[in-house]
Amino acid sequence: MSLPGQTWDPKELEQHGIFNAGTVYRNLSTPQLYEHIIRRGEAAIAAGGAVVVRTGRHTGRSPSDKYIVREPSSAQHIAWGKVNRTLAEASFDTLRKRMLAYLQRRDLFVQDCYVGADPRYRLSLRVITDTAWQSLFAHSLFIRATPEQLEGFVPNFTIIAAPGFSAVPSIDGTDTDTAIVIHFGQRTALIARSAYGGEIKKSVFTIMNYLLPRQGVLSMHCSANVSQAGDSALLFGLSGTGKTSLSADAQRPLIGDDEHGWSDQGVFNFEGGCYAKIIKLSPEAEPHIYAAIHRFGALLENVVMDPESRTLLLDDGSITENTRGAYPLDFIPNAMSTGQAGHPKNIIMLTADAFGVMPPISRLTPDQAMYHFLSGYTAKVAGTERGLGNEPQATFSTCFGAPFMTLHPTVYAKLLGERIAQHQAGCWLVNTGWNGGPYGVGQRIKIAYTRRMVQAALDGELAEVPLRTDPTFGIQVPTACEGVPSELLQPRQTWRDPEAYDRQAALLAQKFMQNFQVFAQYVSADVRTAGPRT
Repeated sequence: MSLPGQTWDPKELEQHGIFNAGTVYRNLSTPQLYEHIIRRGEAAIAAGGAVVVRTGRHTGRSPSDKYIVREPSSAQHIAWGKVNRTLAEASFDTLRKRMLAYLQRRDLFVQDCYVGADPRYRLSLRVITDTAWQSLFAHSLFIRATPEQLEGFVPNFTIIAAPGFSAVPSIDGTDTDTAIVIHFGQRTALIARSAYGGEIKKSVFTIMNYLLPRQGVLSMHCSANVSQAGDSALLFGLSGTGKTSLSADAQRPLIGDDEHGWSDQGVFNFEGGCYAKIIKLSPEAEPHIYAAIHRFGALLENVVMDPESRTLLLDDGSITENTRGAYPLDFIPNAMSTGQAGHPKNIIMLTADAFGVMPPISRLTPDQAMYHFLSGYTAKVAGTERGLGNEPQATFSTCFGAPFMTLHPTVYAKLLGERIAQHQAGCWLVNTGWNGGPYGVGQRIKIAYTRRMVQAALDGELAEVPLRTDPTFGIQVPTACEGVPSELLQPRQTWRDPEAYDRQAALLAQKFMQNFQVFAQYVSADVRTAGPRT
């Protein structure tokens, strides 16, 4: 029996420089991709029907191996530095030629899809891989093209992923044998030596963060949902802060879980799927996501299974703490099919505070919102990036997404400030991290409590609650929230040693102030003084 699927003339890939390809499969359906995945020995099937893959040595992103090609069309716009690292055009050309030669005679999988639910700002995307499971990843994560749209489909950007191909630093100008490289002039991205699906996803996000702000659209690392009355909400945050979990709310239809744009017309999702961190996921705390990863069509990375029953062992982090689940957006029961909604009424900034001193929820003024957006304080959670140990690291990631922001942070901050002022959005800072002490001493705040506080903020319950100004961070903290222990709202009260809390809070405040010095010259005096104090 021959392998299933719609084959494509290999000559169609010559426009991308790929010659002499083996069999090329284009836009296979989920069942067709399953058959290829299993016959090729790429993955196993879990109880319930999900595909379970191992991504090898890369179980998270490798930010030190990410490059942007310095070329005339984009060089003057990129904020070059530690995040946006330079690769010479000559090095890119060498790497590209070698990768394309590697792909000769190999069977390839092509997914033609879209990024951006709003057709006015939509990017047509082609993803070319030599593994069937990464094609399923793209099929699940991005917006699927209809048969009519596939006729005459022309990609605005192309990603070529070859996890079996290794860069050679002495030849290709890279630091290691892994390379994630974006060339805006050629509208091409190359991914070498990493099988981690997140590299495909975040390469696309990086591309959108370059293209959209230059069209007056704020690109955001946030989840979004909407009330039955039509009031949307944004939840900013890095990996592990709860963006995906908190946006999956039975009472509020989901717009998207991770990446959005905010235009003059409203909010729109970039993607057609979700990519959730699923370590220790429970059906009680996160029923929608738990159900989504236990069904046919879900793709799971580095999740341990029982060898006989194939039951998912979600508490097992022996491969990595960064276990992931990718699934189409419609696996969430109340997800919006349009991926679009009106302007936000509330903006929530999520942080996982490893110091254990920030309040679990606080109200922000517009100036404070700008300060915390530019600061982007959180803790890197173990496993989400290669090179991190088991201990989370306090970090400041501007715009809650520094690794993916190609332009200067103030470009995004300016757009956000204008949108907040124009639409009078309420702003909140929510700590999903630790309480009662720092990491290793205190306890992670229960997600049930966080859900209740977020719900109270979005529903307007906290509007009439008295607020207390935090003496260190200057933010307004509600004194009560129904369903949440009152002492939890005042972190100092949860520490056994209040003076130790004071020292820890002062230490974190100092870190805030030191970090913000790089932005001081770009913002108003009101924003500069809106942060913590010592």
